[in-house]
Amino acid sequence: MDFKGFDHPGAPAGDGTRSVKVMIAGGFGTGKTTMVRSVSDIKPLTTEETLTQASAGVDHLIGVTDKTETTVSLDFGKIGINDELVLYLFGTPGQERFWFLWNGLFKGALGAVVLVDTRRLASSFRAIEEMERQDVPFVIALNVFPDSPKHPVDEIRDALDISPDIPVVACDARDRSSSRDVLVALIRHLKERSAVVALEPR
Repeated sequence: MDFKGFDHPGAPAGDGTRSVKVMIAGGFGTGKTTMVRSVSDIKPLTTEETLTQASAGVDHLIGVTDKTETTVSLDFGKIGINDELVLYLFGTPGQERFWFLWNGLFKGALGAVVLVDTRRLASSFRAIEEMERQDVPFVIALNVFPDSPKHPVDEIRDALDISPDIPVVACDARDRSSSRDVLVALIRHLKERSAVVALEPR
């Protein structure tokens, strides 16, 4: 893929490599930390803490009852797409009690991946609303779990109430190549948008 002329908020590094900040968002337990871990070229920074009984009435574990840890601040990773482009990945916390951190995390972001668990579509509604509120371009990544129901893409779009121009791709957040394909889909989406609307720094 040719990235020459790709608009972005930062200047190219001394070696000509361009860097872009990308958010990995979604509901609680949709696979955000897993994606950052699987795709990062460096050892990722994670802020996962063990779920305790104290959070029993706060964190909603419906559909993710086997989850034992949760992100309490952010996840951070880095991946070089090619010699021209490096993505800095910022994973958001999914629980409602940590949503106040999102505003700071979105500053400077050029785009985002919203991870969706098709078993729990409603868990990602807030992330999509936040993308639209912050005017951050995004793609939907359907993280396929072993018992995920299969729905036509049009039905997913209707359920999530997203426009036809937003890409929807299936992925396995545990798999590096699958996660990388999602990021490439996001970059393509950003390039297509930049051909119509100039992307401005945030």
